[in-house]
Amino acid sequence: MRHLTLLAFLSLFVEAAMADAGLAAVGELGRLNGQALACDEKTVVSQIKALMIKYSPKTRRYGEIFEEQSSAAFLAQGERECPAATDFNSRVDEMAQRLPAVLSLGQPQ
Repeated sequence: MRHLTLLAFLSLFVEAAMADAGLAAVGELGRLNGQALACDEKTVVSQIKALMIKYSPKTRRYGEIFEEQSSAAFLAQGERECPAATDFNSRVDEMAQRLPAVLSLGQPQ
């Protein structure tokens, strides 16, 4: 009986850790989205939205994190110089590689 309780606890712990990693990835994607919006990188914004639609759980929590981080990054960009388009593209490519592993395992859809 103790083994089952320990196994259940470990399962919940792993699930919580995966959810935290998923929320962190969505937050990072939101920050990239906000910066791309501020820099008028429409193609990058479209790619980011496609990644969100494809991989992110369709829950209020994930949507709110994405929107909050997008807004904060948009405002933070201000008058600063925008990164080169190649920098945006490499960051989107990196996120496209990470998201399937982080968001599709154990996340509610």
